[in-house]
Amino acid sequence: MAKCEICGKGTSFGNKVSHSNRKTSRTWKPNIRKVRANMNGTNKTVKVCSRCLRSGKVTRAV
Repeated sequence: MAKCEICGKGTSFGNKVSHSNRKTSRTWKPNIRKVRANMNGTNKTVKVCSRCLRSGKVTRAV
């Protein structure tokens, strides 16, 4: 199961509800990207969700 290494966001679970109100289980997966980032002065590959990338919590390696 993929998790964001910055915020810890992972798969969440819930119910898919049809028009006739039948319920079956489903999952929501986070938008995880593998990114080369500058972490503590070193460049390394991390799995990060797109929200952390957009908000600037991760600085990409050049």
